Amino acid sequence: MAQWESLQQLHSSYSQQLHELYDRDGLPMDVRHYLAAWIEKQEWERAAQDLDFAMVLYQVLLENLDNQYSRFVQEELFLMQHNIRRYKQNFQRYQESPCTLAGMILWFLGKEKEILQTAHLDEQVQGLKMDQSPMNTDTHKDLERQMAGLRNEVQCLEHTLICLEEQQDEFDFKYKTLQMEVMTDKAQQLQIQTLLNKLNECRKTLLSALIRLLDSCGLLQGVLVQGELADWQRRQQRACIGAPDDVCLDRLDKWFTGLARCLVQVLKFLKKLEELMGKLSYDQDPFKQQKPLQVRAETLLRDLLKSSFVVETQPSMPQGKGPLVLRTNVQFSVKARLLVKFPELNHSMKVTVSMDRDTPQVKGSRRFNVLGTSSKALTMAESQDGGLVADFRHLTLKEQKSGGGGKVVSEISLSVTEELHVISFKTHFELPDAEVVELQASSLPVVIISNSSQQQSAWVAVLWFNMVSEIPKDVLFFANPPIAPWPVLAEMLSWQFLSSTGRGLDSSQLDMIAHKLFDKQDNYDTCQISWARFSKENTAHANFTFWVWFDGILTMVKACLEEMWKDGFILGFVSKERVKRLLKKKLRGTFLLRFSESIKDGGVTFSWVDYTPDNEPDVKSVQPFTRTDLAQIPFHEIIRNFQLMEADNVPENPLLYLYPNIPKDQAFGKYYTDKCGEESLYVKYIRTKLVFVSKEGRLEAKSPQYSDMAEGAEGAEAPPSQGELCGQTADGDAILKAAESAMNDPLLSSTGRDADGDLLALLVQGEGFNSWDLLTLDSPQIDLSFQFDCPIGQL
Repeated sequence: MAQWESLQQLHSSYSQQLHELYDRDGLPMDVRHYLAAWIEKQEWERAAQDLDFAMVLYQVLLENLDNQYSRFVQEELFLMQHNIRRYKQNFQRYQESPCTLAGMILWFLGKEKEILQTAHLDEQVQGLKMDQSPMNTDTHKDLERQMAGLRNEVQCLEHTLICLEEQQDEFDFKYKTLQMEVMTDKAQQLQIQTLLNKLNECRKTLLSALIRLLDSCGLLQGVLVQGELADWQRRQQRACIGAPDDVCLDRLDKWFTGLARCLVQVLKFLKKLEELMGKLSYDQDPFKQQKPLQVRAETLLRDLLKSSFVVETQPSMPQGKGPLVLRTNVQFSVKARLLVKFPELNHSMKVTVSMDRDTPQVKGSRRFNVLGTSSKALTMAESQDGGLVADFRHLTLKEQKSGGGGKVVSEISLSVTEELHVISFKTHFELPDAEVVELQASSLPVVIISNSSQQQSAWVAVLWFNMVSEIPKDVLFFANPPIAPWPVLAEMLSWQFLSSTGRGLDSSQLDMIAHKLFDKQDNYDTCQISWARFSKENTAHANFTFWVWFDGILTMVKACLEEMWKDGFILGFVSKERVKRLLKKKLRGTFLLRFSESIKDGGVTFSWVDYTPDNEPDVKSVQPFTRTDLAQIPFHEIIRNFQLMEADNVPENPLLYLYPNIPKDQAFGKYYTDKCGEESLYVKYIRTKLVFVSKEGRLEAKSPQYSDMAEGAEGAEAPPSQGELCGQTADGDAILKAAESAMNDPLLSSTGRDADGDLLALLVQGEGFNSWDLLTLDSPQIDLSFQFDCPIGQL
């Protein structure tokens, strides 16, 4: 499909970007539209650098404008004739610099591609959202048909009521005329009786139509409130914890407003019936039965209005981990919305906000006051889609002093991050008969912290509640938190990556996590996990919880590895055993990137396969890099500059192919800095550590161009400085001591070790070796090589 044709089919939000692009001077949108096919076929990049070629395209462009002008003359499109002539005159200023014109057109085409790419990425994300199944689509189409049917019925009733009023006026006139005369003529009496019978039948018909209309309104209201609105509220709850669900209210806004208009119109009809009955009534008048209809219509409208007041945007802080986690004395925002959008309500309804209204008091729980502008008018001006909203942007919470009172209804004691609080909103709606209806809405439960260190614990509480809670306002949820089935938990974990980085977790990554939580199972779908095990109890062989480990990895990826993760270059959640299975049949130098299982705040490492002289696969890994390391050296630069000392002391990068078989530079080339090798900005920093590697039964100490990530590692000692080594050339014991000290900063490990395998271990073969080469590359002119002849057992 042509680029311009694709752009015209984009969603309105992207069409707006296109209009903003062509609001610029340079290439008019009319020219782009009418010459689209020709423009997209030309080599504008070449023309921007080749004057002769640019001049040719310039002349052809003017000819095309002339041709288009002639077409508009034939079609008698006067305005377009004027526009095309003006565009041609403007382009003539590029006669001396056609390359500039070519470069400008190239720029516009590039911007168009960016809009298309953005739209395409959003479509991919939408593809991960809740499937719009045929049933869902059919339901929405059916609702649209019902709404159209209601509108048609209302119009028919309005016409019928007008006819009925005219008919009654006719009867009234003839009856009063005959009253002034002596009604002795039986024909006249029969005519009056016939008119009355006809009027009675019309009244019955109108009343039956009103009953059917109210029946239809009641059924439709049940579908909207109990079906569509409830589904939206659940989608919003899921979206708060990262689900890519559609939470747009435009469709609901349209349906609720349409139904409310119908009900208001019904009340007007019933009021008109009352007027007609006041002018003319008789025995067995069907209009005498209209009072129950009025009560029913008012009840339907009242219930609809109460349901239509919702929290459109849940409470959130600008710099929080996610919504529903608030911090005292830090501003947060929240938005309430009335789905019944009557223009006459704009600025006429005030919304007030309060905290913990009508919620049970728990022993030791805190109470808060809402500070800031706690009352705002519902207005359409603060909504991008024209909704009737009250947008509270600068609210803060302040904890009440202890002893605030309130009857304690529960003796359960909850931690600060398990306390749930509800923010409430209230407004009033005046019905056509002047009755005032109070409307209330409540946020999802929020967790309130007083220190940023509580963010992680607060966010996991929000995740757990919205993942498994079936009662949206259950503030005592954590008194007895339900367990979570693995399929539900897996979906939520994937959402965390999807919402933070744009790429979720695939089935193999989730299987690795399930194995970590539940050990090896034939089917994880039946597995369940408790709140305590997920967020409070330390995992096996670690002094931190599963959630702390997972969230640490997510934070590291978001901060340092987002693009590589989005591009799918990091396998991430893959066990050491699976690493061996994946790599053992691959080419030498094939490597993959995975997350460490032993580092609390997140670590990433790479493993690669080499082959022994017997052609046996040998999988090796490096010590994991933490977020601190990656903040100093980008991971792609570490991969690019990583080297080992091979035969004849020739440094070589063992990382050749990203799993499964992508050449390293092809995969990571787009991330590289312009300079490489000795000119790289990172090489000097990378070479600040002595790291030991092993080959052929010998240990070698060298700089692997590896980050200084081992500092602070448990049991590690700083390697000797260059000056210290130089001053101890004749002291073999001191050098051995220095070497042993440096060995605490290891490089290589075998993935088959019993220990974690992330920490690098020396592959010592247990036999003698000839020499240790201590090399530092900070000052290559200084020779720090020393020779030893001693068996390894004497060290």
